[in-house]
Amino acid sequence: MPLSSTPSFALHRSAAPLVMIIGDSFTVGSGPVGGWDSYAAQAARAMGWQLVTAGASGTGFVNPGSVGRTFETSFDKELSWRPPPSLLIISGGHNDREVSPGTVHQAVERLLELVGRRWPRTRVVVIGPIWMAKAPEWSYQVRDAIAVAAEEAKTPFLDPLGRSWGSGATLSDGVHPTYEGHTKIAQWLVGGLRKYGFGPSA
Repeated sequence: MPLSSTPSFALHRSAAPLVMIIGDSFTVGSGPVGGWDSYAAQAARAMGWQLVTAGASGTGFVNPGSVGRTFETSFDKELSWRPPPSLLIISGGHNDREVSPGTVHQAVERLLELVGRRWPRTRVVVIGPIWMAKAPEWSYQVRDAIAVAAEEAKTPFLDPLGRSWGSGATLSDGVHPTYEGHTKIAQWLVGGLRKYGFGPSA
């Protein structure tokens, strides 16, 4: 077939901002709540964003989980080779139990440095660990380590720890959000992002 007769395909660039997020089971979806209904997806729809989700259940800044990769590895393997987004959200810490706060701090610091080198113009927001029920004491130490690393990198930090998400927000496992719980987290996230100036035109 002559080259001139091959079909041509036009690529159309969407005006919607590209946003990426790295996270754990809260972010990628779990149980009866799929990734398309997660708080990240719901927030993206509310903000009019294109969303690319990375990460996996059980993972954290330090904990590689059963899939064998931390957030840094997920960034490297799933996101870093893509065109830079307008915004990168890094959300987690729930799975970084039995890890010293210093180790968590170093992991967050290293990831933020890596993102900054790879995508110097991309804005970044860090979200601390999410707990639907009462959070254990160690989670506050993890939260603080993440918050300090974000502050040192001059990166906005959103803290969901200690919030009450209300009845009907938690699955029977006592850990993960229901669809309603994801909706409440999405509403909280959208409000927090808008306070930092992130909106439909970010």
